[in-house]
Amino acid sequence: MTTPPRLDGMVPEALAPKSFRIFLEDFDLPVDIGFHDFEIGTPQRLLVSVDVYVTAEAFASQDTQAAAWNYDFLRTEIRRMTEGRRFNLQETLAREIYELIAARKGVTGLRISTRKPDIYPECAGVGVEISSF
Repeated sequence: MTTPPRLDGMVPEALAPKSFRIFLEDFDLPVDIGFHDFEIGTPQRLLVSVDVYVTAEAFASQDTQAAAWNYDFLRTEIRRMTEGRRFNLQETLAREIYELIAARKGVTGLRISTRKPDIYPECAGVGVEISSF
């Protein structure tokens, strides 16, 4: 199978990309989190979302694995952080995820949110967010 030629110069300057985003949305994890007696030792569902803005150079421009920003890293590392560990606060977990990703090459902006979807029946969730913007 041959790759069709690229048509360079066809996108008007006004439509040139200005941001490059990689995201993981509503990653559903069982986490031992919370400070109430009934929460301690009883894992709860926690939804984690990550928006990573990267430089144009860090965003794949070729259709190859080598060019890709490894978003599997996000899933694997967040799971690793939460397995076998307990957190009192969502804020603590959000900060740790933030610090891990912010240190990666090419990151220009970052947003982390966590939410517990099963706390109140009339709410989609309760949570926290930390971002660079």
